[in-house]
Amino acid sequence: MQIDVLPTGDPVHRYEKCIVVPFTGRRRVLSTCPFHGGYREDLTAVFNNDINPGPGMECRMLAAEYEEHIRLMAARLGLDPDTSAGMATAASMENVSIQTERSGATSVTAVVTGGIENNAGRAGDPASWDEAAEKKSPVRAGTINILLFFNVDLTEGALVRALVTCTEAKTAAIQELLAPSRYSMGLATGSGTDGTIVVCNAEAKLRLTNAGKHSRLGELIGRAVKRAVKEALRLQTGLSPESQHHILKRVDRFGITEAALWERCRHGELSRAEFSDRLYRIGQRGELVAFVSLYVHLLDQLMWGLLPPAEAWEAGQRVLELMQQGAQSAEEADSKAVDARLEALKGAESAPVLDRMIEALKERLCSYAKTDEYDGLPLG
Repeated sequence: MQIDVLPTGDPVHRYEKCIVVPFTGRRRVLSTCPFHGGYREDLTAVFNNDINPGPGMECRMLAAEYEEHIRLMAARLGLDPDTSAGMATAASMENVSIQTERSGATSVTAVVTGGIENNAGRAGDPASWDEAAEKKSPVRAGTINILLFFNVDLTEGALVRALVTCTEAKTAAIQELLAPSRYSMGLATGSGTDGTIVVCNAEAKLRLTNAGKHSRLGELIGRAVKRAVKEALRLQTGLSPESQHHILKRVDRFGITEAALWERCRHGELSRAEFSDRLYRIGQRGELVAFVSLYVHLLDQLMWGLLPPAEAWEAGQRVLELMQQGAQSAEEADSKAVDARLEALKGAESAPVLDRMIEALKERLCSYAKTDEYDGLPLG
């Protein structure tokens, strides 16, 4: 099924759980593909392959080695395996986003699939495998694959720069969604299996030499990729500004999850179901989401070294006080108990400030869930 036509005239097809783009002319290609990757001028098609048989099922490949899987998949698609490059993902091709940005005669089109709920990571996170020590990497679903097309020609240097700008745009989109790393307490910058294929039209009369952020071409790349990445993530897993508007979405990368909060509160009178319901409803309230977001940013600045521990701790206490002012008055005994535990954390000088701040936030959030009382501080 043909789902689009690129400004170059290349058709975009979807079949065999793949997005397939056969070229109608000569193209220069730069890609991260393990099979026919790098810089190529002899390719006739590129594709993106969904290797997930279905929800909840393990991803399956046609061969034990990734490179051989891509070769076999190219043949199944009716392409020449010797002149094709492809990528694999667990994201559905039904959730592809195709976005085009134009300026004058120049067009940039991003064709993106993505899902990073399970595999999001931040550059510099601890590695999950060592290629020098073991042959196979663990398979974990979660990938953003980008096919980026230009209707103009690019120099080899500009093609490489386009790959850099594309990657920056992908990361900007992820960080604007505050997507968490699943391997650290940081914000994600991508997944560990992301792939990118950049294609320019070698037959175009116009040849550009710069794809950096100061150039118009770089601007088009940034706009197209950001829009496509955000829409693909929304279509695949529902990741969006709306879904992120909840306190648990802001704090789960610090180990503050519903399950962790329940462990702290489970000895009270609430049932597990009642606790979950209260936490869900309270966690959506705008003022609380805003205050928790401020607190989390303090944690980030502490981890990044932008705030010294003493300043981060003091500012965090002020935010917790503002949060408490926004809460309805709970039972006196419970309120005093929370204050006592927070005071104990303040004096726990042997514990790292980051750990103490996380514990303090847990205490405050638990107090709201147990009493089901948070109205929010009146603003303005």
